[in-house]
This record gives sequence, C-alpha cells and structure tokens, in this order.
Amino acid sequence: MIKLARIGLLGLSTLGLAAGALAQAPKPGTSPAYGPQLEGFDYPHSIQRHAFSSQGQQLEMAYMDVAPQGQANGRTVVLLHGKNFCGATWQDTIAALSQAGYRVVAPDQVGFCASSKPASYQFSFHQLAANTAGLLDALKIQRATVIGHSMGGMLATRFALMHPERTEKLVMVNPIGLEDYQAEGVPYATLDSAYEGELKTRYETLRGYQQKFYYDSQWKPEYDRWVHMLAGLYAGPGKEIVSRNAAQTGDMIFTQPVVHEFGNIRVPTTLIIGQTDRSAPGANRATKEIAARLGNYPELGRKTAQAIPGATLIEFQELGHSPQVEAPARFNGALLKDLAG
Repeated sequence: MIKLARIGLLGLSTLGLAAGALAQAPKPGTSPAYGPQLEGFDYPHSIQRHAFSSQGQQLEMAYMDVAPQGQANGRTVVLLHGKNFCGATWQDTIAALSQAGYRVVAPDQVGFCASSKPASYQFSFHQLAANTAGLLDALKIQRATVIGHSMGGMLATRFALMHPERTEKLVMVNPIGLEDYQAEGVPYATLDSAYEGELKTRYETLRGYQQKFYYDSQWKPEYDRWVHMLAGLYAGPGKEIVSRNAAQTGDMIFTQPVVHEFGNIRVPTTLIIGQTDRSAPGANRATKEIAARLGNYPELGRKTAQAIPGATLIEFQELGHSPQVEAPARFNGALLKDLAG
C-alpha cells in the first residue's frame, strides 16, 4: 500500500536559510575559481576528512559531522548529494535536522566537491556505498537514516540494498535513475566525448540546464551560490581532473541503473518528488521523441512507489528537482514529519 501526501503552495514559510546563502553567493557575472577539492568555497560547517585506501590509492572523503543542536534523539541522518551538488547544498536541511535533535553526517563522495579526485578510479555505486559504509565505521555509526538527492538517490538505494541492517530508513529526494536511460533508447557517450563535453562547463551552461530542468524555467538569486560552487571547480586549476571524474560518474549513472532492483528494497522507504522536475541524464543525446517522454517525475514517482514494498510518496506540486533548495522550510517540515512518523 502506497501512502501518498501532496504538498501544495500553502504551508510553511520558504525563508529557511536562503538569506544567508544569498549573502554568500558571488554576484552574477563573476567567475570564482576554486581548487580541485573546492578550496576557497565556504562550507556551512567545518570540514573533516576521512582518509582511507581504495583501489590501491590513498584517498580522502570530506564530510560534515554536525551534532544535535536541539535535544538529542539518538538518531543519525546521512545526507548524500547529487552529481551537480555537494554536501554543502544540504545546509538548510542540516540545520533543520540538527535543531530537531538529529546527528547529521553529510559527506562529499570521492570524485566530487571537497573530496579526492583520483586520476584512475573505477567508479561504481557499489564502491561509493562501500566508501560511505567505511566512513560510518570510522565514526562508529551502526545505523542511520540515509537520505539521497538526485544521483545521491541512486547511491542511497544501493547502500540500502547492500546494508539493510544499517539503514534505519531510506529517503529519496527527486532521485535520478527512476528509469533506465539506456533501455529507453538514449545513445551511449564514450568517456572521451563526455570528457570533452565536461570541459566546456561554465556558469552559464550550468545555470541554463538547471533553470530549464530543475526549476521549471524559473530562477531565484539564492540558487546562484550552488551554481557558482560547481562552476568554480571547472574554472579552477583542477579543471581537467574535475571534468574527467565528472565524465566517469556520468558513465556510472548511465550504465549502472538501480531501477530494476526497487522491488528488493527491504527497509522503510519514502520518496519525495517535486512534480515539475524534468531531469533525464543523456536526454540531449536522444531523439526528440525519446527525450520528450523521459523525466516525467509525476509518473515516475508513482511507479517507483508501487515498486518499493510499503513505500510512502510525498509530492510537492509546484516544486522541481531540488525541493530542499527551492523551498527549504516546506521541504524540511515535510521531511521532519515523515521521519518522526
């Protein structure tokens, strides 16, 4: 039985921490340049680093570990970012969860943001899930609620499938991968061609894509901070390795679907779906007919909720790919209510 909630325009204030984020964002038209591990970008909380060995290399996972600010409830939430996002993008949700008594761990995955950018690495959701489990081991966290957004939803699913005993609850926020893009007819892009495409990434290309597919062709100034965050990686001295890792993780998304395993999930699961989202990686390579049917999140969310045993579906009627950014107070209110339930 699917439990369904629709969240409309009326409700909680959307202020959140948006004013703070806006104050820190570079002005439109400027071009910040950050280091290959996002040196120079201000995270909302102190960054710690988990050093470990993987595939014969010494690597680091950057992460924020935020203690409860309110009365501690003994529960931990792990927040997993998307491909075009970082742990920092969760700043409003981190604040809301911490104030509600949760310990919050928000890592940057290897190949992303403030973490290591390996020159040679076999990226897989299994590997990233293993890395995440290793971080939790180091922090002595046995069980946690795992919340994944966008690509992080695919990773959170893989983590829950690999470690059901450690997953108190699975929450997916507008996850990509609710459909098998390759099976739907999207042509494959070689790593070389994907790399060449990534090298062309600029603030303008990132904003254009996000405005069209993430925010229903709308834009608010507070979104700029997160676009500049990512654009700064491509503008900095690590441009080549950042682009290489981005191409590799894009290939991971395309070739490692999780949609076929939703029926195997055996942990309590909630899907939070902004209904105006139209994200579909690789749709730009597909024919117009194929591209037109991809990224139908209202349909995909309901289909996925039916596939996952006992899933709860929360729909935000007027929000898109990043409801935690677009309307943080509304999103956080619904999330906290779901976690409490």
